Amino acid sequence: MRRLHDRLHRPFLVVYLTCVTRIDKLLARLLARPEDFSYDELRHLLFRYGYEEVRPGKTSGSRVGFVNRRTKHIIHLHRPHPGPHVKLYQIEMIIDELKEIGVIP
Repeated sequence: MRRLHDRLHRPFLVVYLTCVTRIDKLLARLLARPEDFSYDELRHLLFRYGYEEVRPGKTSGSRVGFVNRRTKHIIHLHRPHPGPHVKLYQIEMIIDELKEIGVIP
């Protein structure tokens, strides 16, 4: 019975550790301030910290916000266009915002 129990929980543990590692890698990458940090990477990282993407309305253009429903903290920025990479000043702003509220050390 114990072997069956161990087998059932191993995949969960592997998936959990993989997710933590991926988020840690994304955070380290963000803190390195790369020029090729994609908007999808940013969205995924912020989602893992409790933020969700919110678009203000039909006429907002490329403007988006990331809202943390628990803390009510909002990060405003513009989606990158035409390319997929976030600008360096946006990366700096996001790092400052996350440090200010204590999400990252």
